[in-house]
Amino acid sequence: MGDMSFTAADVAKQRSLRRMKGVATGLLVAVAVVYALATWAEHRGAGAWAGYVAAAAEAGMVGALADWFAVTALFRHPLGLPIPHTAIIPTKKDQLGQSLGDFVGDNFLAEDVVRGKLRSLGLSRRAGTWLTRPENTDRVTAELATAVRGSLTVLRDADVQAVIGEAITRQAGARDISPHLGDLLDRTVTAGAHHRLVDLVCARAHDWLILHRDSVLEAVEGGAPGWTPRFVDRRIGERVYRELLRFVTEMRDSPDHPARGALDRFLTDFAQQLKDDPDTRARVERLKTDLLGRPEVQDLIASAWSAVRAMILTAAEDEHSALRRRARAALLSLGHRLATDDRLGTKLDGWVTDAALHVVSGYRAEITSLISDTVASWDARTTSRKIELHIGRDLQFIRLNGTIIGSLAGLTIHAATQLFT
Repeated sequence: MGDMSFTAADVAKQRSLRRMKGVATGLLVAVAVVYALATWAEHRGAGAWAGYVAAAAEAGMVGALADWFAVTALFRHPLGLPIPHTAIIPTKKDQLGQSLGDFVGDNFLAEDVVRGKLRSLGLSRRAGTWLTRPENTDRVTAELATAVRGSLTVLRDADVQAVIGEAITRQAGARDISPHLGDLLDRTVTAGAHHRLVDLVCARAHDWLILHRDSVLEAVEGGAPGWTPRFVDRRIGERVYRELLRFVTEMRDSPDHPARGALDRFLTDFAQQLKDDPDTRARVERLKTDLLGRPEVQDLIASAWSAVRAMILTAAEDEHSALRRRARAALLSLGHRLATDDRLGTKLDGWVTDAALHVVSGYRAEITSLISDTVASWDARTTSRKIELHIGRDLQFIRLNGTIIGSLAGLTIHAATQLFT
């Protein structure tokens, strides 16, 4: 059953209704007393005036009683008597709710009504004009930042990390990455974008050889047969070291070094194999699967969310962050376009209208049933009392008017009767 409890406002309305009922009833009692006195005076020979007063008071009583009956019959049985077609609201509550729902559906949710109203509002231009004011843009930006912070606070990191990890793993596992890697490598080599990396490797290799000469010599000597003399191993080691250093130095300093050309040809051939060779592609896919299955990779994917989350939270909390500045600038730009670009405004208004009409046409029955079902769930007696509290005070003026108009009508009728008899 719907919540029909009486509020403090209802209590105040109830006091006002009682006062108006007292005024209307008091006026009825007053005209009844006047009628009794005027009739008594007329019988005592007070004169013609007593008849006029008595006729006016009598008609006023009739009018007051008739209107009291009409007003009371809306909410209850007058004097508790089950007179037909009384207590209309409690008896017909459900039918009234259904009729109210149908009325709203036919007159407020009709497509032409909704379309005309939305068209007359000019929503896009209003929204654009509102957004062009800096204080409004600041407010929207702050509200968006609050919403972002709230959303990120509610979300559990473990759940988000699991979803992201699963999504990345599933998408990466479902796609053959070899052709994409081949295209990327082919474009990189063709554009010469890898030369800087080669320069860096050569420079680092040269520096490493300079710093680790002894390590190279020990490696060469350690790999020599045991029967060779030590001085021979030493001479061979020095020769190998010098050749290595010369080769790396020449490769570092000469962009046209043959080794660089050989590396370019190797990378070009490898890119072609990634795109066309089934064995190479199969090996890359197996490597991809192995990498995705490693715990370290899954931890790296999961940790990416923590970094992104912290970055977004920091940017959302800082009023001067680049994120909030860009959001504010985007909103200002959007507001300016909506306020000045009629074509964009017309298109946006059309989208809003179509969406509203879709909701109205598709869910009209559900919307109107909300009214009828809600009214049906209310208690009949309590519903009648609530409605009476809201309109009963105004209805008491009907009783007052009935008394006054009835008195004037009675006086007029009595005067006309006396005039033509």
